[in-house]
Amino acid sequence: MKYKVKRDDEVIVISGAHKGKRGKILNVIKDRCRVVVEGVAVHKRHMKKSREYPEGTILNKEGSIHYSNVMLASKFEAKEKAKVR
Repeated sequence: MKYKVKRDDEVIVISGAHKGKRGKILNVIKDRCRVVVEGVAVHKRHMKKSREYPEGTILNKEGSIHYSNVMLASKFEAKEKAKVR
């Protein structure tokens, strides 16, 4: 399957709970048809005490969303511009 988006592309979420958010693609997970977008689907990850985190910590990590829920920002803006006319 060929993807229309790739890493470091600027995208806008077009459907789902995060609709309207804009961000850069951090990772593409091809076998699961998902993408990780900066600032979208953020969840908290509780880390136990370790050498890296001696007191333990809570990390904010981006989750993945299905690639069909995102559109290239340039394409989205061109589409919106065409609607106005």
